[in-house]
Amino acid sequence: MKRSDAEILREYGPFPEVEQVAGVTFDGKQVWFASGNRLNAIDPESGKRLRSIDVPAHAGTAFDGRHLFQIAEDRIQKIDPESGQVLATIPAPGGGGDSGLAWAEGTLWVGQYRERKIHQIDPETGTVLRSIESNRFVTGVTWVGDELWHATWEGDESALRHIDSETGEVLEELAMPEGAGVSGLESDGRDRFFCGGGNSGKLRAVRRPK
Repeated sequence: MKRSDAEILREYGPFPEVEQVAGVTFDGKQVWFASGNRLNAIDPESGKRLRSIDVPAHAGTAFDGRHLFQIAEDRIQKIDPESGQVLATIPAPGGGGDSGLAWAEGTLWVGQYRERKIHQIDPETGTVLRSIESNRFVTGVTWVGDELWHATWEGDESALRHIDSETGEVLEELAMPEGAGVSGLESDGRDRFFCGGGNSGKLRAVRRPK
């Protein structure tokens, strides 16, 4: 396994009335993050908050190209980003212990925090299609092309890990600076990861290694 230190490119926030940053996603233009009772969108270049949607938003966030998906306790909500309306809900596989959300291959990928698992689920029904074991707590999930990455946070130690999507084997690990916890993970599809900063109320952009 290749290990290196994460290179933090910039920090965003803290933001007014945001005590906790949970899930993170990117819609191609805006970075969205969950903050308990709302979803917030920021411009990744200026760092300015552009808008927010009042909706329960307790953990992972994902975007499928048209809709936002948001974990709210024991369910996953499908949200129209234009109107803010919740269009559908499905049960979350962890029943409240879910911590990360990503969209890939027409399915949702859900991190289950204390169970140290990542589940691939049907976005229409919530049916678990398969599961990958991790040996660390899972606090965020993202795909970059054919690479599956997840965040982990235990105590003061946090890292981004590239894992084999079939076996769960860790291929590469980026260690975050001490105290810089990761509570949500998303890629911009190119050379940046966006990381939720938990109760710091911040987001961080981290360089994706070549």
